[in-house]
Amino acid sequence: MRIFDRTARDVGASSVEYAILVSLIALAIAVAVTAFGGAVSGLFVVF
Repeated sequence: MRIFDRTARDVGASSVEYAILVSLIALAIAVAVTAFGGAVSGLFVVF
């Protein structure tokens, strides 16, 4: 079966997979900062 037939070059993640993972993490951080940035900055307003 091809699914479990891994060769030496198939082992591990490639740099493309790491780049996709890093870009998705960066996107998630950007969305979180955009969504919660205003609420958090309101906590630090000094009168």
